[in-house]
Amino acid sequence: MASFKGILRNLLDRPGGVPLTPYQKVVKAAHARAGRVGELDELPSPGMDDLAEFCAVAREAADRTLGLRPYDVQLLGTLALLDGKVAEMATGEGKTLSGAMAAAGYALQGKRVHVISVNDYLARRDAEWMGPFYEALGVSVGWIDQNSTPEERRAAYAKDVTYGPVSEIGFDVLRDRLRTDASEIIVPAPEVALIDEADSVLVDEARVPLVMAGAADPGSAVPEMAALVRQLVRGYHYEIDEQARNVYLTPKGADSVENLLGVELYDEHEPGTLIELNLALHAHALLARDVDYIVRDGKVQLINPSRGRVALLQRWPNGLQAAVEAKEALPPSQKGEILDSITVQGLIRRYPQICGMTGTAVAVSEQLGEFYGLKVAVIPPNRPCVRTDEPDRVYPAVPDKDAALVEEIQSVHESGRPILIGTLDVAESENLAKLLQRRGLEPVVLNAKNDAEEAAIIARAGERDAITVSTQMAGRGTDIRLGDGVAELGGLYVIGSGRHASSRLDDQLRGRAGRQGDPGGSVFFVSMKDDLITQFVPDERPPAADADGLVRHRRGAYLVGHAQRVAEGVNLEIHRNTWRYTRLLEHQRELILEWRDKVLHGDAAAKALAEADPERWAELPEDTRNETARQIVLHAIDRCWTEHLAFLTDLREGIHLRALGRMSPIDEFHREAVKEYKSLLAEVERRSLESFEAPEPDLGRPTATWTYLVQDNPFGTEWDRILKRVTAATRRG
Repeated sequence: MASFKGILRNLLDRPGGVPLTPYQKVVKAAHARAGRVGELDELPSPGMDDLAEFCAVAREAADRTLGLRPYDVQLLGTLALLDGKVAEMATGEGKTLSGAMAAAGYALQGKRVHVISVNDYLARRDAEWMGPFYEALGVSVGWIDQNSTPEERRAAYAKDVTYGPVSEIGFDVLRDRLRTDASEIIVPAPEVALIDEADSVLVDEARVPLVMAGAADPGSAVPEMAALVRQLVRGYHYEIDEQARNVYLTPKGADSVENLLGVELYDEHEPGTLIELNLALHAHALLARDVDYIVRDGKVQLINPSRGRVALLQRWPNGLQAAVEAKEALPPSQKGEILDSITVQGLIRRYPQICGMTGTAVAVSEQLGEFYGLKVAVIPPNRPCVRTDEPDRVYPAVPDKDAALVEEIQSVHESGRPILIGTLDVAESENLAKLLQRRGLEPVVLNAKNDAEEAAIIARAGERDAITVSTQMAGRGTDIRLGDGVAELGGLYVIGSGRHASSRLDDQLRGRAGRQGDPGGSVFFVSMKDDLITQFVPDERPPAADADGLVRHRRGAYLVGHAQRVAEGVNLEIHRNTWRYTRLLEHQRELILEWRDKVLHGDAAAKALAEADPERWAELPEDTRNETARQIVLHAIDRCWTEHLAFLTDLREGIHLRALGRMSPIDEFHREAVKEYKSLLAEVERRSLESFEAPEPDLGRPTATWTYLVQDNPFGTEWDRILKRVTAATRRG
């Protein structure tokens, strides 16, 4: 029987279970000081040893400089952030100001703060918007985006508070890791990370590696292979697994391809053809234009699945990227070798102190605790939410759902009530817009093709007669205010065209209505043939529809919820698996960076080479010895690390074959990675000495470097697919 203490601990650790009572006492004390602080001509710089005084001064500063007087709940959110928690605050509750007050509080403690956002727009907007508030408290603020110059970045990082998108901060860290002159380092030592849209950054983006690449050969993919896979038939030549994450040839498909190409696909000595084929098949069968990517300005641009917008700097691994470009008959983009990389999770964990805010944290509280040691504090709304959330309307098939959706939109629009429709991808948003236009309606479409206009589009979505169709509302960062007379019509009406793979995205869409106690409504239209159902509960038989076409049997709603829970479980396991493989790499990277820093900032290289070859050391001019030694050892470290990353990538690609021998792939990966790292250290020493003793050492570096986010291959590895084929052949044999 569980102990009383154990039961109590579980209750206290429940999602969102952080008690608010201590914060509420501080807010009450701040109220008592409001009158005195409000009478001051000049606000003092508040000390952080008295949180009530800080809250009173910060509230007055916000009122005077921004015309925004923080609600009590915003102060609660601020205190939760200062306590190192993730504050869950509903859409429209003023997270931006709460975050600014917390960032100022940390800065007044003498800590450097990075306010990390999901995109450039939010970083710049919030830094400029909150600027007068920071100035009133004596706190300096800056921001960076992808267009910032090195000088602008250095200036921004020198401020007390720096706003920036997670990708750009990560890229700056990667660039600094390859500096050969200590004076060129831009990013200061990490101290506090305050993360906006924390669930998106810490969970959705956590497994996405940020990459620093150096110029190599152009990317390549065989156009003929793209043409060949178009001839293959699903179910005969190839199959896709139940969750649409892997595609593999059937035995008949392999025979057909071998006959067409005149080669043996599974020749271990000539794996290139198989790799090219599988990449082309991936691009053909699993990546859809206007769903997974768009083609714009002659380039393939990925769509971020959790935000429905173009991921400007993101790409697939080189081979898959080139295969998609060949599929679309586009020239291959430049290919490079990876000089260094870091996952978003690895980036954030560098900070000694982490906190964050979002509208949907409880749903991922398990992951926030498991991967970051963070707890969630649920902040109540300033005014009770009166939004009406209707049950899902479930239909047998997609055409039934679409027809009902258009009817609902037309019916509601006749009253003048504004409607916001959230779709799952670009193709769906454009298809729905066409259906509405055929009815004489004129929707405004916001998707990955026009996301630069998003702020203006979203701001108008609450006006009378507005019909707005949008892919993914997460991270849009703009409030929807109701136009004149809209409240009397029932407020904003939010419609989801289907359930997302994550319930958080559904909740974020719903949260666009009912802001600050406004009236509003929401409903989701779902079909039993939606991808969510067919991918994650493919073997379940859906119930029949009633005479009016609606599926009212409770099993329909159950299947929708069950499919969503399965999808969330799959994504959680992917997150865990990615971290299992990258955790050791992050540790090795920390060790190599410690060594590199000693070389970069000290005389470790000089001591090592002078001791290894005193005669050669004596031959060098005294005024250049130390710098020569430093550059030689840094070059050896960087080259060996690049080769180590390539080795680990190849190792991970093939490690799953160990499962055939009843060995644990992750254990085997760790064993091989540790062994290789030990040899890396010796190799650095060997190469350093070899270069030191050479008359003219080759210390060349890539002629060009660039950064990007690599979409970690969501479809498994090459050997996963071979294993699938073996399993399928065995099952049929």
